[in-house]
Amino acid sequence: MEILYADGSVLVCIKPAGVLSTDEPGGLPGLVREALGDARADVRTVHRLDRAVSGLMVLARSAEAAAELSRQIREGSFEKEYLAVVHGYPPAQAALRDLMFRDKARKMSFIADAPGKGVQEARLSFETQGRGEELSLLRIRLETGRTHQIRVQLASRGWPLWGERKYAPPCDDGPLALFSHMLAFTHPETGESLRFEKEPPACPPWTLVKNKTGDCAANACNAATLEL
Repeated sequence: MEILYADGSVLVCIKPAGVLSTDEPGGLPGLVREALGDARADVRTVHRLDRAVSGLMVLARSAEAAAELSRQIREGSFEKEYLAVVHGYPPAQAALRDLMFRDKARKMSFIADAPGKGVQEARLSFETQGRGEELSLLRIRLETGRTHQIRVQLASRGWPLWGERKYAPPCDDGPLALFSHMLAFTHPETGESLRFEKEPPACPPWTLVKNKTGDCAANACNAATLEL
């Protein structure tokens, strides 16, 4: 368990792919307690990443911190950016806006044609950071947090994530190429502005795309905040 920052209010770590975000056996809070050496530590999930997604997560270490971080998330001041490798060549930049609903029985999300019960707006924007052979590297800013939102919105436009098996026909041998790259929020106790960035692992498919400098994306991912 890689912990980047910890104090009495918050903890920022890297969630591994395949690990649940929630507090249940094998979930991230339990792994964090194990890493801290304190099985009774107060560690609370305030936002989620899909089980298949890895990268930065912030956890609260008190009820008060959880409430304040949750408020920031609701009001949109909690910033999240992702890196993704997708099939195809999306435009240099775009904003995606859809209506989405969640089919709980099938454990899948879908684009809706019209408003209705359970239908919610989904918004994100992205910039293309690099290209590979039939692949693109995207930096994605998530504006709403719907379940599987990034995966569904991109796949619906013909740009499925590398490693996607749920919303596109399987064609890759490897994990889902979606990584929580940046988090920015206000410290719930001190009011300090905190920002964290982390690069994805230096392995395929991240090494299959080149950023604008011509370097492999995984080796220059701190440059994924490189301006277009």
